[in-house]
Amino acid sequence: MQECDYEIEAAATKQFKLNLSPYPDLSVPAVVPSLSSKRVLTTEWMPGTSIDRAAAEQMSVAERDRVGSTLLWLSLSELFQYRFMQTDPNWSNFLYDARTQQISLIDFGACQSYDPEFVDAYLRLVRACAEGESQREAILHWSHELDFLTGSESREMLDAHVSAAVLVGSPFDARKQPFDFGAQDISKRIAADVGTMIKHRLTPPREEIYTLHRRLNGCFQLASRVGATIPAREILLDVYNSHQWHQPETQSEEGAHGVGGAESPLREAIVTG
Repeated sequence: MQECDYEIEAAATKQFKLNLSPYPDLSVPAVVPSLSSKRVLTTEWMPGTSIDRAAAEQMSVAERDRVGSTLLWLSLSELFQYRFMQTDPNWSNFLYDARTQQISLIDFGACQSYDPEFVDAYLRLVRACAEGESQREAILHWSHELDFLTGSESREMLDAHVSAAVLVGSPFDARKQPFDFGAQDISKRIAADVGTMIKHRLTPPREEIYTLHRRLNGCFQLASRVGATIPAREILLDVYNSHQWHQPETQSEEGAHGVGGAESPLREAIVTG
């Protein structure tokens, strides 16, 4: 198993440390090669408290919002910028140091790489979901490209799929900004649609979808646990507008989304701390 191979985990830890080195709000432990092997992994000690506990005991409202925003940006950036995601959303893997206000990431035993075509299509799907029912055809198109759908599904299945997709995209809805993750109940509201999809789907999701959705759901749940209100749409558009496309977006796709403009200042805020 990958999570029991500490040479793989050491390599993943080093990659994350390199990826996140420009961002002072985020920290990854250094690996100690002389004390590590295939069966043992030694890293530097990272100070802090699990982030949900820290939110309850140490953070102001503004700090909870900042931390939640950083974690959402991190999840989207891992997938869409680096195409290399830590897929275990265990809250204890994110530590908060009240003295420095730094977030430390630990435990990189469960990481997943994603190919550029998959990432491009998934970002376009997320962007369509953020626009809601008005982008039904785009949601169905990119869902088919990503093998969620075969093209032969019943109307009941398609309606449930679009409904669930719009619910998952609701934190990015322009009408709901900033989004209060502490008050969201997406998991409860989506339950009926998930039941319909399990009953009527003609194909299971691709293997990498399971780990990806585990992390994204964990991100939403962690933001809820922290009690953060987040400019989620701004973060998504920042990631979207700065994305390096493997397959360039067509003019018709740009028009369908109705989005453009300059890059958000949020990335600069995270970089400068």
